[in-house]
Amino acid sequence: MSEMRPLLKCALALGVFAWATLPVLAQLHQYRPGFNLFSRDQDVQLGKEAAGAIEKQVEIVDNRELNAYVNSIGSKLAVQPQADKYPYTFKVVNDPSINAFALPGGPTFVHTGLIAAVDNEAQLAGVLAHEITHVALRHGTNQASRANLIQLPAMLASAALGSGSMLGQLGQLGIGLGANSVLMKFSRTAETQADLHGVQIAAQAGYSPIEMARFFQKLEADGGSRGPQFFSDHPNPGNRMKAIQDEIRHMPQRNYNADTGQLARMKAIVAKIPAPKKKPAQQAAAQQTGASASLSIPNSRPSGRMQQYQGKDFSLSHPDNWKPFTSQNSPGVTIAPPSGIQES
Repeated sequence: MSEMRPLLKCALALGVFAWATLPVLAQLHQYRPGFNLFSRDQDVQLGKEAAGAIEKQVEIVDNRELNAYVNSIGSKLAVQPQADKYPYTFKVVNDPSINAFALPGGPTFVHTGLIAAVDNEAQLAGVLAHEITHVALRHGTNQASRANLIQLPAMLASAALGSGSMLGQLGQLGIGLGANSVLMKFSRTAETQADLHGVQIAAQAGYSPIEMARFFQKLEADGGSRGPQFFSDHPNPGNRMKAIQDEIRHMPQRNYNADTGQLARMKAIVAKIPAPKKKPAQQAAAQQTGASASLSIPNSRPSGRMQQYQGKDFSLSHPDNWKPFTSQNSPGVTIAPPSGIQES
């Protein structure tokens, strides 16, 4: 009996600890993806197509050591439960602006300017965790779904039948990858979610979560010379620092020891990289709509009056001032203004 007492005390202690931490964990913000007309697989397909288009325009850094470093941080974050098991990839772009961006489905790009600007590895991890949250909560395709309720169902039905490039079809609807695109420019609500969800991911991976807030605060303090590029894509939702601090107070205590100590070496590598020869990443993204030529669409807003289109295996409603375009090589249909899609 006496031998059982230490085990009993240990079990009771663990039980008390678990009971004590439950209220703390329960107060952490828990987010789920919002309304979305895209499937998860379509997010992944769209991201792959968009990444391929962007990589043809920007200068991807070909440095094994630097890429391994960024991927090691990204991988620690991507395996956390809140990252939701998307096929994340991480590539470094030779671009001096302070920024990072993630595409639907997981492709993530880190500017050399961001690596040069962070004070420590936890700040870099915090920004990546923020971007990963945009992917996991499907913010880009959520916003595209809400902004294009009329046109998207037909396009996605066509894409599900294997009708051409998804990115190209989105381009026909006027949805591209520019800085102001619904796929790339997030609302303040989405930014709040990315902050609070992101600090949870960073903390679980072993990085001090407060460093994300400190980096954002640093950019705001630096103002015009450093902040605009990042905040043009990631608007401050208001009281950013306080909201992150409040979230951290509800987190269980842990040791943050994931820092590899390699940041100084990576900064030295970045400093030696020649200035980019290709267009900066955001300009390249703005020009990509998924086709070899840029696509434009005439200014013909869809009317509120609908008519029915009957395909071979499906039917759909579309604005009566737009018309269906079909192809002999595809079972799908594209709904567009009468003058169609024009190359420019």
